[in-house]
Amino acid sequence: MSALRLDFKRKAQMIDRTKAPDAVDSQSHRPYPWLMQVDLTPAQASFIDLGIQEGRFRNSEEAIREALAQWEKRERARIELLASLDSAEQALDAGEGEEYTIETLSSLVQSVQERGIARLSER
Repeated sequence: MSALRLDFKRKAQMIDRTKAPDAVDSQSHRPYPWLMQVDLTPAQASFIDLGIQEGRFRNSEEAIREALAQWEKRERARIELLASLDSAEQALDAGEGEEYTIETLSSLVQSVQERGIARLSER
């Protein structure tokens, strides 16, 4: 395993009490260092090095930030999908869904095809 040290500096916002008198946090904050060590497999380290050599990233920290951003994006999409499924399940439980049989499903397919053909002919 290869170790990659990431030095993230978190910058806290300074609160101006004259502009935000109702702010809860009245103390001002200063940036502080936050050190994290990430152990990479040799293949992961090589992958990052390749990205740097190809000019996709300036350094390993940038590559890791991009990977985390992609992970966050994927997780947000997953959470939205799960929420949508929960909503659909609740609607079905409340009797708001429609049941389809083989007979009604073929009718639905034909209806969708007809509407699609009509839309395409309007263009």
